[in-house]
Amino acid sequence: MKSDKKIGVVDFGGQYAHLIASRIRRLGAYSEIISNEENLEKYSGYSGLILSGGPGSVYEKDAPLLDPGVLTGKRPVLGICYGHQLLMKLLGGEVEPSNSKEYGPAVLEMYDLMTEIGKGLGKNSKVWMSHGDEVVRLPAGFVEIGRSKNCNYAFVQDATRNYFGIQFHPEVTHTEQGNRLLANFIDICGISGTWNMDKFLDLKIREIQDQIPQGKKVFMLISGGVDSTVSYLLLARALGHERVRGLLVDTGFMRKNEVAGLKTRLEVLGVDLHTLDESDRFYKALDGKRDPEEKRKIIGNLFIECQEDALKNLKLDPDDWILGQGTIYPDTIESGGTKHAQRIKTHHNRVEIINRLIEEGKVIEPIKDLYKDEVRELGNLLGLDKSWTMRHPFPGPGLAVRMIAGDPDYHTGDIDTRKLDDITKNSHGMKYKILPVRSVGVQGDIRTYASCITLNDFSSDWNRYDEISTEITNFIPGINRVLFIPGDQDLSGTFAASPINFDKSHSDILREADSIVTDFLIDKSLIEKIWQMPVVLIPVGKKRGEFSIVLRPVESTEAMTANFFRMEKSVLLELVGKILPLEKISYVFYDITHKPPGTIEWE
Repeated sequence: MKSDKKIGVVDFGGQYAHLIASRIRRLGAYSEIISNEENLEKYSGYSGLILSGGPGSVYEKDAPLLDPGVLTGKRPVLGICYGHQLLMKLLGGEVEPSNSKEYGPAVLEMYDLMTEIGKGLGKNSKVWMSHGDEVVRLPAGFVEIGRSKNCNYAFVQDATRNYFGIQFHPEVTHTEQGNRLLANFIDICGISGTWNMDKFLDLKIREIQDQIPQGKKVFMLISGGVDSTVSYLLLARALGHERVRGLLVDTGFMRKNEVAGLKTRLEVLGVDLHTLDESDRFYKALDGKRDPEEKRKIIGNLFIECQEDALKNLKLDPDDWILGQGTIYPDTIESGGTKHAQRIKTHHNRVEIINRLIEEGKVIEPIKDLYKDEVRELGNLLGLDKSWTMRHPFPGPGLAVRMIAGDPDYHTGDIDTRKLDDITKNSHGMKYKILPVRSVGVQGDIRTYASCITLNDFSSDWNRYDEISTEITNFIPGINRVLFIPGDQDLSGTFAASPINFDKSHSDILREADSIVTDFLIDKSLIEKIWQMPVVLIPVGKKRGEFSIVLRPVESTEAMTANFFRMEKSVLLELVGKILPLEKISYVFYDITHKPPGTIEWE
């Protein structure tokens, strides 16, 4: 968008750079992601700058920095998390490792509610923290206008220069007044009300038409989820249905009755859908695999092989066709898609072969800069009804990333149980056990692969579970996920490890549990209240050959952050009662971990 009415979000490798840009757009101003290494002239084209977060420390040897010349202009600047610390350092302040690292909710106490940036925020509000360092001395001209319990300079400003620094994340939905704060910054930049999704749609259609020359067509891999469906419809709107063709690959890890149902529903929408049963091929390739990253890469590569085979079988000339994908931004950023980003997990549409095809100009991803909430809004603009756009997200690799194989050589001996014992003593009735299984997480923008802990059902107060989960993941190294067993007050059962194979029999166990949960959510009118509810099969049971189900319902809008969903206890126990009779299922766990520190999916 060629305009000076825009905000530049400077990328330092954090997961939230694109989420910040998304929030700015949804608040009515255009935004762009820009590198921290652009020349000074590039920065001059923006009405304001936001310095985003990042996984590192401003004092690390290879920390991403910024030319101090950027701060000599008259444009407003907002530093967030790492960007806040870097702004303070560049202007003469001081940053040190924090004695009280914060990952998750905190309360911001505002001292000055009369400032332009703090307008409408309120005296105390909930914010979302994710940091290991903190500012300990402010540069000249700055004053503190807000703090949290563990962070003195959580909100600072130099009102004369319109420079602002905040240690929390206003862009996530879990910061109560985050949109208000960002809207205040947009006002200060003087560009309110200059952007909306209708304008994005118009620009994207022209962009697609420019990217796909006449004579070229798009071969679209469709999972049946919202992202790939919206991508298909957007491509068809821009190019015409005759230039877009869809393929649904049945990997053997689809939901119950998914393939036949999707074929019928998508054909009603005008999708030229072909299906290909490749389940045996995927089962064979994943046989004996354990590592989450290796699994995702195998699946991603197999998708491409299946696509190439389908082109041959359908007698489509590869030189005439470009691959279409329903990639959205979380897929890219969690795969380490920006220059300084940590790889949290490699998504199936970001494996090496896909990246090579992208570099060769053979892939089009029309919604790659959008988040799930934006995709849903775009889908409604393209004619999809809410019953379709509000379906729960389902990962491209399907149930394969919800089946945790287990590691026979893994042990939990490095975890400091003394700290856990102290927490137990201070929490009446609480008991715990460390499970012999690991999951993927994210803390301070850095990927973790760590242990899970389960608690007993020790309280009727969800706030207690929230507090305990946050305390354990913040202060117990080696643990990034907390569960509890609904209805089990004693936690006296045994936990035996049993490996899970990626075959039809194990997939069918999870497929049935997933179907039970989906039907239950619809029956209880919870399907729209819960943003996503992965159902996970873990290699833990009362004895060898038995397994357990983990329920992972979350509240979110964009997948970059999430709260665990507080299901009414009587309803939860009813759901557990429907799952436990399944063959080979010993326990049903409930995941009470926020994101961060635990990713929404377990792998």
